Amino acid sequence: MQPTKFNRTRIVGIRLSSSEFEQIEKKFRASTCRKLSDYIRRSLFDKPIVTTYRDSSLDDFMTESIRIRNELNNLGNNFNQAVKKLHTLDKIEEFRKWISAFDSEHKVLLNKIEETKNHIQKIAEKWL
Repeated sequence: MQPTKFNRTRIVGIRLSSSEFEQIEKKFRASTCRKLSDYIRRSLFDKPIVTTYRDSSLDDFMTESIRIRNELNNLGNNFNQAVKKLHTLDKIEEFRKWISAFDSEHKVLLNKIEETKNHIQKIAEKWL
């Protein structure tokens, strides 16, 4: 026996003030519902709504860590491309150009590593 599917064909429209909508949206953002319509439907029919309490400092840490990780990945890719180019060089002039480009990339990489260390130190001080 197959489960029956519920096709939602009826639309109900309501008008809200901006403050009313902000209140609903705030509660919706705190829930685990993916869509506002799902949240409102659950509220109307007294179904359970799972809410989450998130630590904003941890969210900020994750956002910053992801940004730094992406930058470090990009720098690593550039470094790998430079090393591959080094293996294909035939002339000394090309080698000199590569060294100057490598020095600038190396400085950027070291700055990003230092930025990562400082960020981790700030988070450690905050949490400990």
